[in-house]
Amino acid sequence: MREHFDTLIQTVTRQIAGRPLDHTLQAWLNAGYGAHSDWYQEMTAACIQGIADGWMCKHEAQGLKYGRVTKPSEASHGFSVDVVSMQDIRGPHHRHPNGEIDLIMPLTPGARFDGSDAGWKVYGPDSAHYPTVSNGAAHVLYLLPDGKIEFTAQQQ
Repeated sequence: MREHFDTLIQTVTRQIAGRPLDHTLQAWLNAGYGAHSDWYQEMTAACIQGIADGWMCKHEAQGLKYGRVTKPSEASHGFSVDVVSMQDIRGPHHRHPNGEIDLIMPLTPGARFDGSDAGWKVYGPDSAHYPTVSNGAAHVLYLLPDGKIEFTAQQQ
């Protein structure tokens, strides 16, 4: 199952490596690998199974299950891969020095991540947010260029 997950990730990362993290990339990802696609259905199933098998989302704190699945490498085209499982919660504030690409996989119909439905959401370099899931539960997969993320001391 892990090998299938890696193959699915590499299908996307090889095509987006070096591209600007912006609305154009978000539209491209949603058109080719969005919630309507077979790829999305396979990735959602792989994440659900990976969490059930215990190799994904191994850590838990403050109501969040999370974990880094892949460190940035040549195989991942320079992206790290993290998966977080959230339900009606606001996560810790953080900054994306190189941007962040999120795949939103609602588990509850109508669940939203930072106000977005199922599919992709792209944050550009130097962006920051409190990652928030509302209206139920969702898994969120994060692609981070060079694995860079900075947790900040913003007040909740």
